[in-house]
Amino acid sequence: MADKNNKVKFNLKNAHYALLTIAEDGTVSFGTPTPMPGSVSISLDANGEPENFYADGVAYYVINNNMGYDGDLELAMIPESFRTEVLKEVLDAKGVLIENSEVELASFALLFEFDGDQKHIRHALYNCSASRPKIEGKTNEDSKEVQTETLTIKATPLASGMVKAKTGDATDATTYANWYKAVYLPTEATEAATLAKAATTAATTTTATKSTT
Repeated sequence: MADKNNKVKFNLKNAHYALLTIAEDGTVSFGTPTPMPGSVSISLDANGEPENFYADGVAYYVINNNMGYDGDLELAMIPESFRTEVLKEVLDAKGVLIENSEVELASFALLFEFDGDQKHIRHALYNCSASRPKIEGKTNEDSKEVQTETLTIKATPLASGMVKAKTGDATDATTYANWYKAVYLPTEATEAATLAKAATTAATTTTATKSTT
């Protein structure tokens, strides 16, 4: 990474999504990030504010109500892969996308970045859901105007409390370079997931052994 730190940021780009899977034992895993070309804008508001608990005539305790972020991601067009994998529209044998009210939408991680005056600032929101986009458009007038599509995004905490990650001034070069190859998880979270999986496997093996004896 460069020695100099960013002073400003600009230009949203490189949006990706990665399907989120949460196993019965709570283990979190992500699919390989898939590009969402045509990023136009993103605006996510913090959801939840600190609240004071008063006792003895003072603010005795501050309650942290971090419920993630809500907002919009505007794209030139929503990729067909996102429609089928996340919004669960079905592509039939004749190549037509079918929307069904009975399906459950998928959760995903959202990755994107901003340019900086020195280096890009890369983000990952871990537990996102998207609402169905509007169907809208208008006629051409004297000149053609690009009509974009917008996803309303809700990013909530994982069971571990993790909401998001972003690269910083001292992010190591390997982590930075691999940001879009696999969803970044802190080492502590990765170790916890491995231990949980190992514990589940051990319990299953013990149960199976007892049932055969």
